[in-house]
Amino acid sequence: MVRAMTEALLAWRNDPAVEAVIVDHHEGRGFCAGGDIAFLRQSALEDAGASGRRFFYAEYQLNNLMFTYEKPIIAFMDGITMGGGVGISQPARLRVATPNTRFAMPETGIGLFPDVGGGWYLSRLEGRLGAFLALTGARLDGAECLAIGLATHYLEPEKLAEAKARIAEDPSRADGILSLLSATPPEARIVGNIAQINRLFASDHFEEVLAALEADPSDWAAKELATLRTKSPQTCKVALRQLRESLSCADFAANMVMEYRIASRVLVRPDFTEGVRAVIVDKDNQPKWSPATAEDVTKDLLDAIFAPLPQEEEWKPLSTI
Repeated sequence: MVRAMTEALLAWRNDPAVEAVIVDHHEGRGFCAGGDIAFLRQSALEDAGASGRRFFYAEYQLNNLMFTYEKPIIAFMDGITMGGGVGISQPARLRVATPNTRFAMPETGIGLFPDVGGGWYLSRLEGRLGAFLALTGARLDGAECLAIGLATHYLEPEKLAEAKARIAEDPSRADGILSLLSATPPEARIVGNIAQINRLFASDHFEEVLAALEADPSDWAAKELATLRTKSPQTCKVALRQLRESLSCADFAANMVMEYRIASRVLVRPDFTEGVRAVIVDKDNQPKWSPATAEDVTKDLLDAIFAPLPQEEEWKPLSTI
């Protein structure tokens, strides 16, 4: 699928008959990743991550191609938009949410990290929303996506077919068409939590986030603390550093260079195969993380995960190879 999408976008790039691109999905499914996770685990177990790294390399090239694409891309997020699905919807210039949208980057629960450009998108949200979403894997509905900027429009499902047909007739008016057909979303629940998210998730140090939640007497803090206790301490720390370093990346491609370095290392670390086993394979939801605690995830380990790769192994965008 990554190869097919890349080939299509490259073919359409200089085709004057193509004015815009719609990224859509099977009705009722959404941008639902998952098959890639099982494949990546097999790669980690069977070929030391070699085929998994090739997949990440190609996937990140697609993500970057979409982010830098000269023609407008419109993504319809009418369903699950998680993991790899975020990577093919967030680069779009126009991103349509609906009441069916369920957005999340839940990777810390399986020992991975919010990749496919997650470092770029999440770090640039208001306040500490990005850190909160990266650490907890919280699911957002369509109204919440619109409220915090992950979506540009909110449509009722019965308007989608009309929107797509009208955009196909006049791609240059895509933004206006979507605005005309937009509905007023319900209240975005996450907006009411921004103040406590900013306060309790203020630190880039995972131990300090845990301590802040422990010290807060609210039920909300207790629930989020319980959630974080189920996540991989290693990849929670990776995610916080990833988001912080993304803010200093010169462009999206530089962010993807960083994320490929991380992916190459995290793929073959114990937490990934164990996390997928616990959540997806055996489904016992009892992962045994290694290191087991935030305190045991050392700066040296993080430095090794973020370190440059040998020059010939570094990720490069399609335009420079």
